[in-house]
Amino acid sequence: MNREGGPHPFLPVPVLETLDEFIFQLDLDLHVWSLDEDGSRTAHVYPALENGAPDGEPSPGSVLRSLSPRDGPALQLEIRSSNGSVVEGLAAVVQSGVERALDFAQEVRVFTYELWERYEEINLLYSISETLGSVLNLDEAADKILRDVCDVLGAASGSLWVYDRPQDLLRLIASVGPDASDPLDAPFPDSITTRVFQEGRFLGGGRGDESELSSGGASTDISVPISYNPPSGKTRIVGVIDLFGRPSEDPFTTSDQKLLSAIASQVGAALENNRLIQESLAQERMSHEMELAQHLQMKLLTSPEAFDRADVAARVVPAEQVGGDFYHLFKLPEGKIGVMIGDVSSHGFPAALIMALSMSAASIYALESPNPGEVLRRLDSALSGELETTEMFVSLCYVVIDPLAGELRYSNAGHPHAWVFRADGTSERLTATDPPMGFAGPDSYGEERGPWQSGDVLVLFTDGLSDTLATPEPGSGELAVLDAVKSELERGPTAIVDVLFDLADGATPYIPADDRTAVVLRT
Repeated sequence: MNREGGPHPFLPVPVLETLDEFIFQLDLDLHVWSLDEDGSRTAHVYPALENGAPDGEPSPGSVLRSLSPRDGPALQLEIRSSNGSVVEGLAAVVQSGVERALDFAQEVRVFTYELWERYEEINLLYSISETLGSVLNLDEAADKILRDVCDVLGAASGSLWVYDRPQDLLRLIASVGPDASDPLDAPFPDSITTRVFQEGRFLGGGRGDESELSSGGASTDISVPISYNPPSGKTRIVGVIDLFGRPSEDPFTTSDQKLLSAIASQVGAALENNRLIQESLAQERMSHEMELAQHLQMKLLTSPEAFDRADVAARVVPAEQVGGDFYHLFKLPEGKIGVMIGDVSSHGFPAALIMALSMSAASIYALESPNPGEVLRRLDSALSGELETTEMFVSLCYVVIDPLAGELRYSNAGHPHAWVFRADGTSERLTATDPPMGFAGPDSYGEERGPWQSGDVLVLFTDGLSDTLATPEPGSGELAVLDAVKSELERGPTAIVDVLFDLADGATPYIPADDRTAVVLRT
């Protein structure tokens, strides 16, 4: 049968078999005619006539019954008997049986046709799932998916756009047929693609023709949003699929739109997974690079164990993987010892860069001049450009100890936590001689002098340590550090540093965490 209408080229096999069975069992002569719209007979359909000869008109006395198939022209059933008489009840049974066979055969054919259409769609969805699961390169997968979609839905061309969140643009990652522009500016609705992305609903219409734009009706162009539905949270639109034109000029149907939306949902999940994978890989790379940076930064610091001119302990604990705190130990000429501590404002990677630059420059200038003030002047000159550009500053204290002469000299650029604990039990602060680097002028950096005796202890630490131990009472953090130092003076620098950081590790600070550093030295 022809589903589009027109004459029956043949009757379905189940109908033919039913007619043959009635003839054999009931000794009947059965004929089937096709009718036109006004009920006139147009062709003899059953049985097949020898040499194609027409059979004329139904015989007088035969019973005629109408058959109404779902598709195609109406049919007329002629029931004849060998003795010329037919019982009406028997005719009704034959008519009913033939109609059921005809209806069943047509239902099977329609179901088979629809099943074949659905098979192509199901096979497409399965193929897309397989592609997304096996192809690691998203651009390669998108190109294959778009070609398969255009093939199954009969589109002449198509495009697949993905939203670039950092750039706020729709970018073309796959196309079939003439290439579209790339990138497409998502914030401005100057095309169907952008409107679909912004409104989050499918649209059909002429390519680029706003006047034909609609969300319903027949169209040979269609655009659907690619969405991602997270397990929790709001659905996000992450791209758009466009299909343009059909060689058959048949419009896209509601079924086509639903299929394309299902495909877009698959692609949306894949795009989101790809984004999460890329972010995870980027985070892993960043984490690895930061671990490497931390390792290198710690390598820049002088090892206290390798410093043989004094009993020294020191420790740096960054608030992040890298930080801006540092210390330096110098073996100066004539048995002198240089001890430097610095605290770059803020923390993290920018502060770490200033820290590395400070240490590199200090290593040079400390060996060129015996005067702490001159070292800081040169260091300020080397750092001024970077500090101005980054709007950062450095508090720094540099102490030079001459054990043979029993003298201490220092220059302090705004570093608040520098102390000397005397062997006689007294202590004094090494007060600031100048503002922090980044604020001081080129003629700054004076010096102060004081005595140094065997058994004296130099204690330098940054505010990250004192802030960790602080309470709301002003000055409480530094006081806690100094009390801990006094309690451990007899045990030496290593015990002092251990106690300070043990206290900090067990504290619950109410001030945000910062880099923590301490240097303790005794000759």
